[in-house]
Amino acid sequence: MSTPKKRSHQIILFVLLAILALFFLAPMLIVFMNSFKSKFFISSEPFKFPNADTFTGRENYIEGARKIKFANAFGYSLFITVFSVIGISLATSMLGWYLTRVKTWFTTTVYYLLVFSMIVPFQMVMFTMSKTANMLHLDNPIGILVLYIGFGAGLGTFMFSGFIKTIPLSLEEAAMIDGATAPQTFFMIVYPMLKSTAITVAILNAMWVWNDYLLPYLTIGIEYKTIPVAIQYLRGGYGAVDMGAMMAMLVLAMIPIIIFYLAMQKHIIQGVIAGAVKG
Repeated sequence: MSTPKKRSHQIILFVLLAILALFFLAPMLIVFMNSFKSKFFISSEPFKFPNADTFTGRENYIEGARKIKFANAFGYSLFITVFSVIGISLATSMLGWYLTRVKTWFTTTVYYLLVFSMIVPFQMVMFTMSKTANMLHLDNPIGILVLYIGFGAGLGTFMFSGFIKTIPLSLEEAAMIDGATAPQTFFMIVYPMLKSTAITVAILNAMWVWNDYLLPYLTIGIEYKTIPVAIQYLRGGYGAVDMGAMMAMLVLAMIPIIIFYLAMQKHIIQGVIAGAVKG
């Protein structure tokens, strides 16, 4: 039974968290509000709600979608995000299983190199990476999948390895005694048990790949524009920025990833804890 003192602490905590949530949501609310205002009023009245003089209806959305060819950009972003996430999930889960079960100096070295890669800033390798991608003909929507799998290998392997350590080895030994091969053991016994961690890895990487600007811009941005790259072209020349269309396109860019996150959020905490407890 809660005491008055405990209830007061809960109320204070709730108020603080509500204020913090408001600070996080405020930028998105401002963008959404300004997406329905004329571009001439966004700079002068950014924090005011649209009124009869400033409201433009769907004009910003229609104009923005036309200028950046939103359908094409959405298609490229969706293709790259979906297949990058699938590739990262499959590759890192198999790698995490191998590094956890096969204990040699080589696997230990590979594991710690992947963990170390998580703290290396992308800006340190971006010019070398973009040049290498060009030389290897990876500067296209299919080639960039390889780059994303490489950059996502560190976190994915770390999380999968942590959870695989909690799976009894006897389950895999029993499957192999029954005649299962290594791939069959992994996909029929191990991988189904990695569901929560796999979903967490998918969510984290989907948000990263969908919102990523720098990697697509450096490798495929000129010919195959993803949504973040296409939106920046609304800046125009000589500082002429169509703020109304830009705000509208930012709203459209946020909607898919917000829906995906809300649909899968219940798995995040469970997967993070499962993958980090023994990582």
